[in-house]
Amino acid sequence: MPNDIVVISGNSNIGLATEICETLWQPLGIAQVRRFSDGEILVELGENVRGRDTFVIQSTCAPVNDNLMELLLIIDALKRASARRITAVIPYYGYARQDRKAAPRVPISAKLVADLLTAAGTTRVLAMDLHAGQIQGFFNIPVDHLFAAPVLLSFIKKYVESGKEDVILVSPDAGGVERTRYLAKRLSAPLAIVDKRRDAPNIAKVMNIIGEVKGRRALIIDDMVDTAGTLTQAADFIMDLGAVEVVACATHAVFSGTALDKINNSALVEVVVTNTIPLSADGRNTAKIKVLSVASILGEAIRRIHQEDSISSLFV
Repeated sequence: MPNDIVVISGNSNIGLATEICETLWQPLGIAQVRRFSDGEILVELGENVRGRDTFVIQSTCAPVNDNLMELLLIIDALKRASARRITAVIPYYGYARQDRKAAPRVPISAKLVADLLTAAGTTRVLAMDLHAGQIQGFFNIPVDHLFAAPVLLSFIKKYVESGKEDVILVSPDAGGVERTRYLAKRLSAPLAIVDKRRDAPNIAKVMNIIGEVKGRRALIIDDMVDTAGTLTQAADFIMDLGAVEVVACATHAVFSGTALDKINNSALVEVVVTNTIPLSADGRNTAKIKVLSVASILGEAIRRIHQEDSISSLFV
């Protein structure tokens, strides 16, 4: 890569940032992100970025507010150091589920985060598997929306080729049907849909399965696993309907609360996620969790942005 590109990482996902730089044959930029004794964040850039194309890799995962503030401060530092372009590379976009007014007198937090990023000096955003695609419209700057589908598709193809041809892909809700249908078409596999009712945030109940899962190996496809309540309910329900086994595939491993305990105690054989969010020590030690890397997709997208090439052709 030309020396006019700089890739910088916050503290949220240094492992992924390092992998991305390896795909680019590019060293990780020199930047220190540390905290004062009172908790305030200090950012210091350790190299000249004047007139250079800069990319900041930071997932706004837990602790969400700390990681978001780190991202904003790094962007501000780059702007004040006269970087030519500042692209916020956000593998996991926090607050994405608060994309509309679901009740009276509540904020649209995903829009506020977009405004904060723009005000800080971001000139472009690169995100992966946004929970709501309309978040792209919250920005008045270019947004490149990437998908982990090629990575998940590669895993599913290997799964099928291992002798497990009787696969059915399952969407965990109506909102995920388009994502699941895309993979099902690529595999010429049937599709099923989970009918669930959500009574409160992070609380949902599986009511029915639309589709025939009996005698099949079910692969549940989702964009994220948070508390894993709905996912494990769906897996148990699918097994009760006569499925051979259930595997889950998701992009973002949020795994909040008792998610890992629920997964370990469920009918799920395996939960396949990507490294958009780093796993905790408990997550890394959970036998049912398999992690795939999206570094190659993000790295290629960064290369294409820098060289002014097409991003959409990555997913044709």
